[in-house]
Amino acid sequence: MNTPFSRRQALAALGATVAAPWARAQSKWPTKPIRIVVPFGAGGVADLTARAVGQKLAEQMGQAFVIDNRPGAGGIAGGSVVSQAHPDGYTLLLMSNGTAVSEGLFARLPFDARKDFAPISLLGTFDLAVVVPQNSRFKTLSELLAEAKAHPGKLNIATIAVGSTQNLAAELFKTTAGIQAQVVPFNGTPAVITALRGGQVDAAVEILAPLKSQIDSKALRALATFGEKRALGLPDVPTAAEAGGALQGLHIASWNALAAPAKTPPEVVERLNHECQLALASPELRKKLADLSVEAKSSTPQQLAELLASEIQRWSGVIERAKIPRM
Repeated sequence: MNTPFSRRQALAALGATVAAPWARAQSKWPTKPIRIVVPFGAGGVADLTARAVGQKLAEQMGQAFVIDNRPGAGGIAGGSVVSQAHPDGYTLLLMSNGTAVSEGLFARLPFDARKDFAPISLLGTFDLAVVVPQNSRFKTLSELLAEAKAHPGKLNIATIAVGSTQNLAAELFKTTAGIQAQVVPFNGTPAVITALRGGQVDAAVEILAPLKSQIDSKALRALATFGEKRALGLPDVPTAAEAGGALQGLHIASWNALAAPAKTPPEVVERLNHECQLALASPELRKKLADLSVEAKSSTPQQLAELLASEIQRWSGVIERAKIPRM
């Protein structure tokens, strides 16, 4: 009998039939391990962050997250792998401010960071610091700046390789403070620490995490950090902005985030964003990241896209002003 009630049932059944393939696809994902490509070597802050977040996501989603380290200049190797991967949600990129730096540093890239990736969520930020040997005559950032202004071009500031976040942060610090100083690149953090402790350089700009043990053991002294607020675990160390004057608005932080290949289904991106939000709100994960001097932070995909665009613009300007030739 064709009653209004039965017609409604028929329409509901039709709607369910149409929606069923989408619903089945949603319920099935993920059905296999998800790979996070990390464009850095094992053991660094980015790698350890990816592993900690991946472990928490695996617990939540009931599927393994596998870390695939693909180190290479400016993260190009890792970014290239993900930009060319099938956009099915099974290959993700550990994106960083290095991704933004590469856009201004390299004349040609095999991908466009703003077009070839689907942002998922910010994962965390971590501080950079200005450090000196413990026996340095400079006890405060103001004393270091006063020396640089009194003797232009004499102060030496160590960083890792030209074009790295640390190197560009030192250049930005120098120009913002209005000082003339030599930024001296080394081939890695251990070499920077050796040069500092051996008196070959006056100061260094480096990510805080690999220096923390040296600071805690009183081999090095942190004069300032570059974040908007004082660093986790170093509440007595002021920010550079606290020095006032030209540095009042200086805020620099490294960051890590998660992205997928462009054209990844929006529902997959939304699911991953939701899972990241849950994971990064977990006290357990926040503690793990804090132990790495990383402050857990999530975002919407749109917020991450805006951060990436602003960082590309910012670091491209620093590269141009520092006259660093494009590679």
